[in-house]
Amino acid sequence: METAVDYKHQTNHTPFRLHRLYSTAVVILALLLTLGQVASQYRLNTIQKMVQVIRLASLQRHQSGQILSKALQLRQATQLADFQASHNELKRLFTQFEASHTQSRVGRVSETDIRVTNRSEVERLYANVLPFYATLSRSTRTILSFKTPVEVRASVGNLAFKQLVSSQKSFLEKLDQVVQQYNADIRVQINLLQWLELAFYCLMLTVVLLISFLVFRPAIGQLNQTIDQLIAAENTTGEANRKLVRLNRSLHEARQRLFQATKQQHQQEISEQKLRASSLIAGQEEERKRLSRELHDGLGQMLTGIKLQVEGFETHLNRSAGTEDPLTRKRLQLLKDLIAQTISETRSISNDLMPSVLSDFGIIPALKMLAETAVANQLKGTGPASDIRFETNLPTGRLDRQVEISLYRITQEAVTNAIRHGKPSQISIDLIERENYLHLVVTDDGNGFSIQRLKEPYGPSQGIHNMQERTKLLNGRFKIRSAPGKGTKLFVSIPYQVQYSAYEHDTINAGR
Repeated sequence: METAVDYKHQTNHTPFRLHRLYSTAVVILALLLTLGQVASQYRLNTIQKMVQVIRLASLQRHQSGQILSKALQLRQATQLADFQASHNELKRLFTQFEASHTQSRVGRVSETDIRVTNRSEVERLYANVLPFYATLSRSTRTILSFKTPVEVRASVGNLAFKQLVSSQKSFLEKLDQVVQQYNADIRVQINLLQWLELAFYCLMLTVVLLISFLVFRPAIGQLNQTIDQLIAAENTTGEANRKLVRLNRSLHEARQRLFQATKQQHQQEISEQKLRASSLIAGQEEERKRLSRELHDGLGQMLTGIKLQVEGFETHLNRSAGTEDPLTRKRLQLLKDLIAQTISETRSISNDLMPSVLSDFGIIPALKMLAETAVANQLKGTGPASDIRFETNLPTGRLDRQVEISLYRITQEAVTNAIRHGKPSQISIDLIERENYLHLVVTDDGNGFSIQRLKEPYGPSQGIHNMQERTKLLNGRFKIRSAPGKGTKLFVSIPYQVQYSAYEHDTINAGR
């Protein structure tokens, strides 16, 4: 327990101690670097200023030579224009020469606003230069005072020119001494800067060694000790983690097994639900077949027999009476018409329950007949009939029996709903095979309805629900698009690869 407490106490204080030592070392190094940089920059700035002053002093030698050259050109000029040009150039050079000498003597460069305090030795050398500078300046001013070439070549001009030439050499020699002194001062400053940088380098090296010995060495020792303890703790934690990983793997495997079992159970329930729904729909179809057969074979035959009996009774009655009774004849005719209408309605109901053309010839003729029958039934009424169009790209082959029945029932329900609720002027039925899918699209331009009605608590109507269930049993997709006043469009897509083989009749439908 004491070891754990000591370890916790040490781990809590070690980061703070290391941070404090490291911060102190960084501050010391930063201060030393800053001081060294400030001192170096100060010395470099002084040297740069002295270089500018030396450049200005050296420029005077070049300018004095140009003054002598221009003075000679002025003496040699014969034309007044040449004399005037040389006179102006000499005046400009002399102005620059005076400015350079004045600035360098006081240690100032006006262009860059540099000021340097000349040493006493430099001041003494400039004092030696001054007499020759004065002679050179006076001679140049005398030459500049002349206005014509004749005056320059007169005795006064010759004397001034001789003084200018004689003072030129001495001026340059004295000025060279000034420049050499400046160079010597710069070398002193450079040597001082080198010694200063070497001193700071040694000081920095000493401080780094002291920091390494007094700060980082104890810190490294503490870090090594802490790392050893962390490694031991990591080993213990690693063993615990390995146990947790094994437990987690076992838990994951158990969860996977549970997930697989739940998934299989869910799939089984879905399969059973589809099987029940398929069985229910198959039972409905079988019941439709039975009712259709009974209506066609039983009730239809009985109604036909009744019609024949009534016709025979009418003939017998006419023979017995000898004369035709208009009222009796009218009533018998109404009875025959009613029986004929009943027979037609029975056949229509039988055909709607299970059209024989679907079982005998397949989906394409059945849908064509569905469209024609729907139009014919509308023409029997009083309102306008819808124009129903059917198009397909399928060959005249047969599909799977369940697929044909489902497509026919979906189309039948969609057309019936459109006529009953939409009052459309045109209905189009498209059955298209594309990319191993059968696409059934039923479109009308009727009243339409709000799709939100399908999301209401009571859900869609029974007819739409049946279409959805039939599509789901075929692993298809069902979709409706509609809006009030914009018609309705129904989409059904069923995964199905059309086989162009002969259709095998169901034994129940054989002979229909």
